[in-house]
Amino acid sequence: MSDCCSNQSPSVAQTNSGGSSKPLCPNCGEAGRPVSVVTLKHMVLPDFLEVVNKAGFLFCSTADCAVVYFHPVGETLEKADLRVRVGLKETADPVPVCYCFGFTERMLLEEIEATGKTTILQRIAAEMKADRCACEVRNPQGSCCLGNVKAAAKRAGQITGRITESLTH
Repeated sequence: MSDCCSNQSPSVAQTNSGGSSKPLCPNCGEAGRPVSVVTLKHMVLPDFLEVVNKAGFLFCSTADCAVVYFHPVGETLEKADLRVRVGLKETADPVPVCYCFGFTERMLLEEIEATGKTTILQRIAAEMKADRCACEVRNPQGSCCLGNVKAAAKRAGQITGRITESLTH
């Protein structure tokens, strides 16, 4: 049983296994990554806008943790509190990997099965170069999705048994 129901709030000074002082998710105990209020306001359902109207929330990237966002003084938000599916926390299709341009894990897998590689990374890079991405407001992590897309493409290549040359560039 997690200690998320205890009266004790997670402390900003909690120490993670790496020895640094970073806020830890009250559910899984992993360090969170800062996320802006702007991102949060775009992600949460209207009922939670007041809750996220303060700086300091963090994103929990642990796949099997129910918490998506948490604040060091106690508030937590879960998948059901959001407008979008959080790709890192999903297992059923569609699993989003790029929120700006709508790419999913299934799309990566199908392209690799059909051609032995994926062009999705290059397509995203071209859109980014054309200044058409908005990761801060569309991606629940509030940051660029390319790392997640690369990881998903690598998994898709492993599933299909095909090594994708586009991942080495």
